[in-house]
Amino acid sequence: MTEILDMDALRARFGKASGGDVFDPEFAQVARLVFGEGDSRQAPYCGLPSLLRAPYRPDLAPSFEGLDVALLGVPMDLGVTNRPGARFGPRAVRNVERVGPYEHVLRAVPTAHVRVADVGDVPFRSRFDLAASHEDIEHFIGSIVAAGVVPLSVGGDHSMGLPILRAIGRDRPVGMIHIDAHCDTGGSFEGCKFHHGGPFRQAVLDGVLDPRRTIQIGIRGNSEYLWEFSYASGMTVIHAEEVDEMGLKAVIAKAREIAGDGPTYVSFDVDSLDPAFAPGTGTPEVGGLTSAQALGILRGLKGLDIVGGDVVEIAPQYDPSTNTAQVAAQVLFELLCLTAEAFTIRKVPGRNA
Repeated sequence: MTEILDMDALRARFGKASGGDVFDPEFAQVARLVFGEGDSRQAPYCGLPSLLRAPYRPDLAPSFEGLDVALLGVPMDLGVTNRPGARFGPRAVRNVERVGPYEHVLRAVPTAHVRVADVGDVPFRSRFDLAASHEDIEHFIGSIVAAGVVPLSVGGDHSMGLPILRAIGRDRPVGMIHIDAHCDTGGSFEGCKFHHGGPFRQAVLDGVLDPRRTIQIGIRGNSEYLWEFSYASGMTVIHAEEVDEMGLKAVIAKAREIAGDGPTYVSFDVDSLDPAFAPGTGTPEVGGLTSAQALGILRGLKGLDIVGGDVVEIAPQYDPSTNTAQVAAQVLFELLCLTAEAFTIRKVPGRNA
């Protein structure tokens, strides 16, 4: 039976209320973070853009004191096989202003539970040297990890995954949930093994990535013949068409089973999405995930031991709509929510996920 609408009660409660007056206790906590006292907030088009509008604190390097999570840009695309432009990804994501602070599905307000800052971009010694750039990434991420801070990176091409995993998996190999159109486990081409099509083969061979705890979701396209290392090493591969066949709940259950309770890295390539949702990328593949499917998979990872993550291959010049950057920013926010949840679990031993 539908309740009778009490207009008098609604008018009494909301008639003279401002936009900053929020009465639901849960929503009111979020509103206080946004508005403080009153109903004004900074215009989204004003001020210095930063990742997820977090405080911009490049001065915190190299100690990163007072942080739990470091958001950072990796503006480097020297490892691409065809279309360049992912070096502009971090700037494009910083220009996205309407993400957070509340995640309505997870009912999460990550900035209320962890200390977060945009620590700027990896300082590269040379814009021309891929090997040196990888060394710079590994050194910068390594200093973040050494400080006990979780890195969440925005790229940049996917070759950056190798130096990041070398830094995060230095003391023990980590598992990985990898959402992508491509497995990125190819070998050396033209004398180089550090391109964006092979970071995870090398990460396994370096002993920093555990293939048995690695799942790759959304795989498709004409490069399947290059990914035999994924199968030979024991990685789990779920193709894009299998996501529909299995259903999201089964995909999430499989990802959680593979990752287990150990430290897990999440790597998200925007080309995992169909180009209808994210055309701004270097190697688009038709027949991909929808943005809703991708966000559903990420949200299903709540409670895992997330020790780092990235969103990569954002090449904004191929997308005048800015949709790709919008999706990338939302993915980054989902990763922040998962990381904040992992922090909470670590602080409360025995808490159920």
